[in-house]
Amino acid sequence: MTAKLSGLWVPLITPFKDGAVDYASYERLAAHYIACGADGLFPLGTTGESPTLDDGEVEALIERTLAVAAGRVPVFVGIGGNATHKVEKTLQRLRRLPFDGIVSVCPYYNRPSQDGLVRHFRAVASATDRQVLIYNIPYRTAVNLSNDSLIELAQVPNIVGAKDSSGSLAQSLDLLARKPAGFSVLTGEDALYFTMMANGADGGILAASHLMTERFIEVGRRFAANDLAGAREAWTPLASFVPLLFAEANPMPIKYCLWRQGLIASPECRLPLTRISDALARQLDQIFAERRAA
Repeated sequence: MTAKLSGLWVPLITPFKDGAVDYASYERLAAHYIACGADGLFPLGTTGESPTLDDGEVEALIERTLAVAAGRVPVFVGIGGNATHKVEKTLQRLRRLPFDGIVSVCPYYNRPSQDGLVRHFRAVASATDRQVLIYNIPYRTAVNLSNDSLIELAQVPNIVGAKDSSGSLAQSLDLLARKPAGFSVLTGEDALYFTMMANGADGGILAASHLMTERFIEVGRRFAANDLAGAREAWTPLASFVPLLFAEANPMPIKYCLWRQGLIASPECRLPLTRISDALARQLDQIFAERRAA
C-alpha cells in the first residue's frame, strides 16, 4: 500500500493475561477496529508496551496483526531505538514479515544532536524497503526533532510522514504549514486531534481511539467533507473524555475501559506498569454508565 497515509490509525494495546500475551483478545481487538472503520493498525508502539515484549512475542503479534488485517488496512510496526545498528538488525530480523511500514521513534535517553537524528533516520530508512513514519515525542525521548530536520528527512523517498507529538502547538502548526506535498502528518496528540485536523493534519494515531472509535472516525469524516460544525459536534464529547485516559500512565486507563467493555479478558499490564487507581476507575465507570443510560 503506497497511498498517502491518512485517517485514523489505532496504536494497538497488547493484552496480557496471567503474565502472557493474550493473543485471542488481541486478534479480536484488531478485527474490532477494522470493523469500526479504522484506516490503519499500529502494533508495538509504547501503547502496546513494546519495551516489555520479547522477540518471539513481537514476531507473533506482527504475524497475527497481518493475518487479521489481510490486506484490508495497512499495518505499520513500531521499530525504533536509541542504538542505530540495533534498529537496523531488528529490521533485518523482521524482513520476512510483509508489513507495510514502520513507525520509528526518535532515539531516546542519549539525546543526539540534530545531525545525529538525521543520520539515524537516514540509516534506518536505508535498512528497509518499507515506508517509514518518524515519531517525534520529546517528552518521552528528551530530544526534539526540529521541523527543519524533519523536512530534510522528508526528501528520503521511503520516509513518508511523521507521527507528530512534539508537545508544542506552535511547532506542530509550523510543520503543517511547511510539510512537502505527499508527506503525511498524523497527530499523536489525542487531545489536539480536532485542532490539528482543523489546521490540515492528514489524520491521527491516537491511543484514545481504542474507545469511542466511531466518534473519532466521524470527526475525520466531517473534516473530509469540509463540515467544521459537524466535526466540532462529533468532537465535543471526546474533549472531556480523552484527558481521563491519560490521567494515569498509558495504556492502563485504556486497558481498564476495554476490559470493562468486554473487549479484552484482563486489564493487566506488565511491570513497571500496574493498574489504575480506584478513584480513576470510578470516574471511568461513571462515564460509561451515563453513556449506556443515554
